[in-house]
Amino acid sequence: MNALYLRRRSKVMLPEGTGATPLNVLATLQKNLETLGFLLAEDVTDALGLLSPTQVDAFYQRLIKDLRSMVGAHRQFKPMYSNFPAQVMEMTEAELYFRAITHYRTLKRPEFEAEERAGLADKPKYRIIRLGSRADFESIFTLLAKSKSPFSPQDQEDVKWFVAQYRDGIKRLLPEQIPCKENLGLLGAALLRHTSDADAVLGGHVKTATDVLRIAVAVSGGDVSLAAACKFGKFRRSERALLLGWIERAANRTEDMLRWKGRWVRLGERLHPAEYTNRFPETAAAFDVIRNDRPFETFNSRIEQGLVRKDTDTVLDALDARPGELARRLDHVARTAPDAAAVVSRFRARADRVSTPVLLQVMTHFRHRNESGDLRVFFPKGSVAKVFATRNDLPPLPAGAALELVTVCERALLDRFAKLPPLGTTYVDERLKSYLVPFSQRSASKSLRTLVRGSRLPLPECTTLRFFVWWKNGKSRVDIDLSAVLYDADFGTVSQLTYYNLKDFGGHHSGDITDAPNGAAEFIDVSLAKCLERKVRYVVMCINSYTQQPYCDLPECFAGWMGRQAPSSGEIFEPKTVVDKVDVASDTQMCLPAVFDLVNREVIWADIALTGNPRWVNNVAGNLRGVSLMLRALTGLRKTDLYTLFALHARARGEAVPSPEHARTVFAVDQGVTPFDLDRIAAEFM
Repeated sequence: MNALYLRRRSKVMLPEGTGATPLNVLATLQKNLETLGFLLAEDVTDALGLLSPTQVDAFYQRLIKDLRSMVGAHRQFKPMYSNFPAQVMEMTEAELYFRAITHYRTLKRPEFEAEERAGLADKPKYRIIRLGSRADFESIFTLLAKSKSPFSPQDQEDVKWFVAQYRDGIKRLLPEQIPCKENLGLLGAALLRHTSDADAVLGGHVKTATDVLRIAVAVSGGDVSLAAACKFGKFRRSERALLLGWIERAANRTEDMLRWKGRWVRLGERLHPAEYTNRFPETAAAFDVIRNDRPFETFNSRIEQGLVRKDTDTVLDALDARPGELARRLDHVARTAPDAAAVVSRFRARADRVSTPVLLQVMTHFRHRNESGDLRVFFPKGSVAKVFATRNDLPPLPAGAALELVTVCERALLDRFAKLPPLGTTYVDERLKSYLVPFSQRSASKSLRTLVRGSRLPLPECTTLRFFVWWKNGKSRVDIDLSAVLYDADFGTVSQLTYYNLKDFGGHHSGDITDAPNGAAEFIDVSLAKCLERKVRYVVMCINSYTQQPYCDLPECFAGWMGRQAPSSGEIFEPKTVVDKVDVASDTQMCLPAVFDLVNREVIWADIALTGNPRWVNNVAGNLRGVSLMLRALTGLRKTDLYTLFALHARARGEAVPSPEHARTVFAVDQGVTPFDLDRIAAEFM
């Protein structure tokens, strides 16, 4: 319980006290946590003082284990050159080459006597752990269930934990609505598995045949975004009856099923709808249509035929009943219609029925619609964090149409937010313009702190970026390569720090390890000053599976970076200097955790998976084109930022004030509602 609470809220719960613990014990505990970069708040130490030494020891043992895992200190980091970075600086190219060739031939690592290192000179900022409550802890589940954004893999695990622990008691934590259909599928599968009457708990939330399909996919361990096909497992007779009954109650069931025809044919083989023809006749008829290709005109086919005929009036009349679909097709209809004003007018009349996430995205799209830019960037559905970038060749919109559509979206959002509880005096931090709204976190990696791709964080005070990766062999030898690619302001490649180029531009690589039966680590130091002297602006952190195994097949693989003021002081891996740590577990062989903008001193959160070039070995040199494209895509993103979202809330239901000290409600980077409160943002403000 505390592991989940600590990770999501930086809080812990403590039992009732049954004794007293001496101050020296608490001081020792606090000192040990400092080495990992954490401190206990005063309310936690006060509560610990009321516990017995036995209770405090049990709490400490669990806490230290969780914190070590969060920052990566649960593993031993032993790079190729144990006295990195000085050792790599001092070695000649010939010596580095000879030792690398010897390692490739024998897989043995060179043995060096570890020199005594000076104590850590850095003074990092500590993360504070505060005291929580059961009500606050349980609100995590409710917020997740209310989220309007698809669950991340970590969210999925946490939701499943809550349902498995609370079982039938989870009903009191469920919100009145579960707005995100993907989340409904995952939550529904967990409720089917762990509650005694899933229909009573879940039935009111299941409204369409696609809802049922997502639940069946989740039960079978598939992708609820439906981006990939699923191999369905077996269902108990009671589960088959329940799923078929939900289909029977759904409106437009046949049309919904035809959208995913192949999936429903496969699912029908497991549900056996023909056995329930008398009980669920409409469902049996729908399966007959999809199995035997009976003629059936769908809504989308009518829309597509109207678009081909350029019959805008017919298209708008059909879309009138489905405002969300109108919003998604708005750009196409507005630029092809003979009268764009009629399209704007129709959307204005229906905008109040479009969901908040869609309105926000439509507003941002049209706000930047006519700006110059050579790329359009998409984050497609699926469990792998991919980004697609294509040439921006959209035809122009009629004059004024884009601005009118922005105004319509903004007015609809303000009207909607005004109906929510008042915020009182409200402060919105300008720095929130660097952080994006969490529309979809379905493929976000588990990390020390999670943000939305494309968000920009300030670099801490440091002279050196130290990247790291740790991995362990799976069923065979695994070679993971850590690299840094250096780019100038025009996205031209300047240099690469990687296994075939261990030092350049004041940067150093700790040496290439190609086998990790007991785990292995690689590091890269990047000197900010020397890179800037040589006109380097961007540094892209890259991780490649040279031996081609996908990361999801490894027992463990994680990466991250430290901000170091004095890189030769302290240990090579100093947990308290870890700024971010990301678990690398995607079904891919190359990933980009982060991009560093040295000129603006910002970290651009990437967390992107790439597909390697099949014609080249899987190293950074063979994939430079893809890395360069992703860099351009991330630096040129035009997505809705948190400042825009929170400013709309402040205008609609608050009174803006210029400083947080005078505000009842604060939206800021480091206090109040922050960019790291993704579950709360997705549940309460979208």
